[in-house]
Amino acid sequence: MPETAAVRPMVPLRRLATSRLPTPHGLFHMAVFAADDDKEHVALWMGALEEGLPLVRIHSECLTGDAFMSLRCDCGPQLQSALAHIAAEGRGAVIYLRQEGRGIGLANKIRAYALQDSGADTVEANHQLGLPVDARDFSIAVAMLETLNVRRLRLMTNNPRKLDELQRAGFEVVERVPIQIVANPYNAAYLETKARKMGHLLDPDA
Repeated sequence: MPETAAVRPMVPLRRLATSRLPTPHGLFHMAVFAADDDKEHVALWMGALEEGLPLVRIHSECLTGDAFMSLRCDCGPQLQSALAHIAAEGRGAVIYLRQEGRGIGLANKIRAYALQDSGADTVEANHQLGLPVDARDFSIAVAMLETLNVRRLRLMTNNPRKLDELQRAGFEVVERVPIQIVANPYNAAYLETKARKMGHLLDPDA
């Protein structure tokens, strides 16, 4: 069974800045929030989120995948796919959480990569470092969605934990929208481990 953490009560949240952000996918609004973890988290959205059933992606920071387009994971393509789908519908949001490496930080993630190069899978590598498999806190996403007046949504995810935690927080998740990326030789084992050991809902034939 995947390791999980309970959603905490509503976290204190401050909106620090808001502006427009033109992207290759379209013109988004961007807001920066500060939570009690001393990090700055980001919401990117388009359209009136309180209307209809907006697409929502809760995406945790992955410098290697999001910025450097690493082939070791599916993070970068998932982020771009989410933005493209939101732009195509004209309504939706990406909640971008500064929780690098599923919450263990960049340096520890790279240490885990080195262990994976020696044969460990992503779960085994974290355990060898004495770290949890998933240390993320999604109560921050809950608070951000509340601030954006989102209560009913379609959630773009393969991770049932995100779905469960939003539902426990009182959101009406009308649909889970898969966001699966075609595997490559560098991330095929990683994706298989996410499905087998972490419970991610991945189609093995995709």
